[in-house]
Amino acid sequence: MTRKLANVSAIVLLVSLAAACGPRAGSAKEIKSAAVGGLNVTIANDEGVLRHGEAEFDIVFKDPSGKAVDVGSASLNFYMPAMGTMPAMNNAATLKTTSTPGVYKAKAKIDMPGEWQAQVAYEGPAGRGAGSFPVTAQ
Repeated sequence: MTRKLANVSAIVLLVSLAAACGPRAGSAKEIKSAAVGGLNVTIANDEGVLRHGEAEFDIVFKDPSGKAVDVGSASLNFYMPAMGTMPAMNNAATLKTTSTPGVYKAKAKIDMPGEWQAQVAYEGPAGRGAGSFPVTAQ
């Protein structure tokens, strides 16, 4: 009985440590996803909403089967065209690699709410690709 209790305690401890210290699988909610150069690119964060101002989010590159793939060098720029007297705006994101190939942590300062074009480019082991897709900042 004591041995069984020790085994259960060890399992509970390991599960607790994994939950507290490990990455939260599935914790990021999709903000927007689109095909870029043969890969699927997803912008996601804990909230599932892109907010103007200082924004932190993940950008994930996946092959057609849904597996994250190493794209090597990647960039993301938020572009809003000129409107009336307001000039065009470009807000470049800073991307940092993570321990998972194809998953980047990103930060950007998004000047204002509204519809932006997410301009994505990559070059590396997965080839080369570039494209844009609309994303709304609140």
